[in-house]
Amino acid sequence: MEEKKEYFDVIVVGAGPAGCMAAIKASENNKRVLLLEKNNDICKKLLLTGNKRGNITNLSTLDEFFPKYRNGNFLRNGFARFFNSDLIDFFESNGLKIKVERGKRVYPASEKAEDIANLFKVLIAEKKIHLHLRSSVTNISYRRKIFELTTSKNSFACEKLVICCGGASFPDTGSEGDGYIWAKDLGHTIIDPLPALCGIITEEWYVKKWQGTTLKNIVIQAELEGKKIGEEFGEIIFTHYGISGPAALNLSRIISENKDKGLLNIVINLKPGLDDKTLDNRLIRELETNSKKQLKNLFKNLLPLALISPFLRYAKLDEEKLASSITKEERKRILDCLQRFSFVVKDTRSFNDSMVTRGGVKTKEINPKTMESKIVPKLYFAGEVIDIDGKTGGYNLQAAFTTGYVAGVSV
Repeated sequence: MEEKKEYFDVIVVGAGPAGCMAAIKASENNKRVLLLEKNNDICKKLLLTGNKRGNITNLSTLDEFFPKYRNGNFLRNGFARFFNSDLIDFFESNGLKIKVERGKRVYPASEKAEDIANLFKVLIAEKKIHLHLRSSVTNISYRRKIFELTTSKNSFACEKLVICCGGASFPDTGSEGDGYIWAKDLGHTIIDPLPALCGIITEEWYVKKWQGTTLKNIVIQAELEGKKIGEEFGEIIFTHYGISGPAALNLSRIISENKDKGLLNIVINLKPGLDDKTLDNRLIRELETNSKKQLKNLFKNLLPLALISPFLRYAKLDEEKLASSITKEERKRILDCLQRFSFVVKDTRSFNDSMVTRGGVKTKEINPKTMESKIVPKLYFAGEVIDIDGKTGGYNLQAAFTTGYVAGVSV
């Protein structure tokens, strides 16, 4: 005899930001909603965002948003329905105060990501959404226009299913790539998942000696076999394995998908605010004004202390050489190295240390106006499980909230 399954109008798999938003909006359509979460609490990964402060979105304009993403145009319809100002209104109307910081990044005024999760818990209870924690989905099938789900505890059925259980990044938070398996079993194409917004591992062993050294307002670019494939401006920090920091994290998205295609280099312009002539004039002044100083002392005006000795070795110059003895050719070499301080890329950090996943369910197989599958009727996707990833600064959470909202109002 077949096991009786509890029936819901809508089942949402994954209680992250996208899943919570989808469940809340679906419940407002008078739907009986079940929200399944494998962890012992909701929004486990959200609690880590923005250094645990919850960088929920960014106040950049709509036109500024799209270039921040892979497959950004897929979000155009969604953003027309639910964008950053709408998200802020949603939180503030439900009692969560918001503040804006440098780079137009938006956070809870309390600077606590847990306050976002706590608000969702209140809304889930108020709207009588059935929340099942510690409920890991083990199987999903679709027959006779009904979805059947088996969890570690129960069996359920529904007419409409929303899959928003994240990607493969930070698997300790529950994002273990389950959604890719179910989507593929249901006929969808999965773009190979790769780590993104992660540190970059360099070949040079000596980089670990610079651990903790920060470079600000620099340009960092990735080159594949000598051709530029990506560029970022901002801050990086040297680590025991290579480089991290906002600019490096953003560049890692490009590096991940190119790391097996040939020689990859990271090239840093240490003085991007100065053109060739201005930088040359600056260097001439430094050399003339400090003619009796050794290079290692002169460069205190140009570079962080930790980088001076390795930089001069990179430029093939004796750090004890007097400034007055620098030749025109050596000065040119210094200029070139200031603008092209290069490292060989070995790899990126793993999914364990990546903030988001690059790859996922192919966007062309999802209706961007509703988040409904074009392959399986009444199947919806939202959040990181879709092949969309953005830069740091609140863009990924906005995409999660938006796709969750659209799926929720569409079911």
